Formats: sequence, C-alpha cells, structure tokens
Amino acid sequence: MKSALFSFQNNQLLKHSKNVDLVSDDVQLVLGFGTKKILSDSNIYSTLREEYKNANIVLCSTAGEIYGDEILDNSVSITAFQFAKTTLQTATTKISEHSNSIEAGKFLMTQLEKENLKYIFVLSDGGLVNGSQLVEGINQIIQHKVPVTGGLAGDGVDFNSTLVGCNDKPDVGNIVAIGFYGDAIQISHGTLGGWEMFGLEKTITKSSANILSEIDEANALEVYKTYLGKYADELPGSSLLFPLSVTLPNSDETVVRTILSIDNDLKTMTFAGDVPIGSKVRFMKANFDKLIEAANTAANNALQLKNQKPEVAILISCVGRRIILDKRIVEEVDAVRDVFGDDTLLTGFYSYGEISPANSNVNCSLHNQTMTITTFNEIV
Repeated sequence: MKSALFSFQNNQLLKHSKNVDLVSDDVQLVLGFGTKKILSDSNIYSTLREEYKNANIVLCSTAGEIYGDEILDNSVSITAFQFAKTTLQTATTKISEHSNSIEAGKFLMTQLEKENLKYIFVLSDGGLVNGSQLVEGINQIIQHKVPVTGGLAGDGVDFNSTLVGCNDKPDVGNIVAIGFYGDAIQISHGTLGGWEMFGLEKTITKSSANILSEIDEANALEVYKTYLGKYADELPGSSLLFPLSVTLPNSDETVVRTILSIDNDLKTMTFAGDVPIGSKVRFMKANFDKLIEAANTAANNALQLKNQKPEVAILISCVGRRIILDKRIVEEVDAVRDVFGDDTLLTGFYSYGEISPANSNVNCSLHNQTMTITTFNEIV
C-alpha cells in the first residue's frame, strides 16, 4: 500500500512533504474532505478525475479539514491510495429514494458483495439523514460481522446542507459506502469523547426517535435546564458544553448525544441521534484537558488492535469539539500524532456525527462529540 496526501487551496493542489510517488493510473481510491463552497463551486471533481482516471473518487463536505498536523478551512484534504492486493467496491444511494434512514442503510449494504469483505467506510449526508437509523440499517444487514467506520458530512457551523459524492460531483442527500476486500488490508479503530459525567443516572420515559420529551417522567427540558444552572439562559448554544451520555436499553453500550435544538413551546429537545425510551442517561460537561487526552486514548486503542504504526489514519472529530476547544483544537490532532509518530499520514475532517464501533467489537454506532480514528495498513 502506498498513499499520498494533498491539500487543495486557492485552486492549487499542494503536496504533503511526507508523500511517496504514486502511479496515478494505479490509484484505486481518492478521498477528499473539504469545505462545501469549494466542493460545490469549483472543478475539484473533474480535476481529480483527470489525474486519477481509474480511481474511485469520494468527496465529502466538512466543518473543517484535517491535513497532516494542520486543521484548515476553505480547503480540501485529499488522500490517494494505491493498494497492492486489496480490492474495492463502492455503493451510493440518496436518502430521498428511501422511506427512512434505516431502509437507506439496508439498501446500501445490499449493494456490496459480501465474499471476502473485510471493512466498510461510510460517508453520509449530515443534514437529511438520521445517523442512528442509518447505522441501525447497516447493522441489520452486516450482522456485526464486518467493522464499519465513517462519519456524517458537515457544513461548517451553518448547519444548512451537506454534500457527499462518489465518482460524480458531490450533492445533497447522498450516502456512500466503500467496501475493502481481501486478507491483505488491516484496519483498526478507536473512538472516545473525554467528557465528564455529573449528576445521578436517570431514565428516558418518553421520546420519539431523536426527540426527547421526558426523563424519569418529568419534563426533560426542565430537568436539563435545572442541571445547567446559569448556562440554561444561553440555550441552545450552551448545549454543546453539556451533551448527554446515553446507555441504550438492554445494552452496556454508551453513546454521546448532542442537542441540535430545543422547543420551548413543546418542552422537547432534539438530538443528533436517537434517544430510545428506556435508555439510561447522565449529563456531561466539557473538560478541555480530558477532551484532548481522549484523542490520545482513541489513537492508542486503535494502535493496540493491530499493534503496529499505521500508514494512514483518518480522523473524524465532531464539530462540537472544534467549537468548544476553539484555539486549542490542534492539540487533539497533536495528541494523535504523539501516538502514531511522524511516518503516519493524518487526514480527516470535523463532522456532524461519527460512525465507529464503541470498542474492539464490530457493532458500529453513531457517536457525537468524539474523536474517531480509523487506521489503514496493508500486508504485502
């Protein structure tokens, strides 16, 4: 496996200093994570297609791009992969073609051949797709037998619309899956938030999909405001500082859920992911040092799965973490670099949701407010 990293800025394609030379016609996969304006207005897709005639080209809009040790805006972070023994298959669908996000996830998985399938990378529209339901549909078909990681596209801090595309100019509503085949490919993953929990554990007693109405049979919004204290007056903006830890019913699996909006008339909260009835919840608060430490731990967890330094690592972190950490945000990328060393190419983006197994198992989940890492090696 060979890989190369580029950054598209000001209509120029800049080469990373750590790159090795690739044979353009032998490149099988090109991933591009970039700002929506460039993906929609520029000729980035045609430029990449002209250079990599035989590659699968997958593009995704972001809330910030990770390029090596840098975090950029108004750019596209591009990674080209040239595999020696690994083969790929892509599948694409549009959310408007399905009755719900569960059916979209199921359909997407049925489009991938299952024989010798070792790993799936998913990129989804981050505005129109219910990420929890998408993952549920994926798991119904995959049956937890193949690891799945990825993320939901971003739109900076505007939250208007997002773009994803595969072998075409990216568009709204698309979901893309990339299947990796063969025994040569080695994938590992790690995900962690680093938030501090506070208050007593409570139970969700009334909800519908990602809309929360009651906790312990009391109005959820009022309970939440009580815990926030003075920060309640700053809702919904302050909700990024206080996500919810959700332990799903009949499971030990815990996920983080971020509030997208509140309805003061209906007294409900809408989250970036489902919050099922019967889930156990605790409130969480930001601790800057622990958020950064969590990125380091996620990298160590990924490293321990395969016990070798990766050739490439895709970092998908949450837009909420970027807003909260602000000028310290580069420290979470540095924390990953400290684990993997200088020879690993780092790429990725800030997302509206992260997809990954919660630990070493292959049951993928939707996460919010985490640093999620996927690493790539190939045995040759």
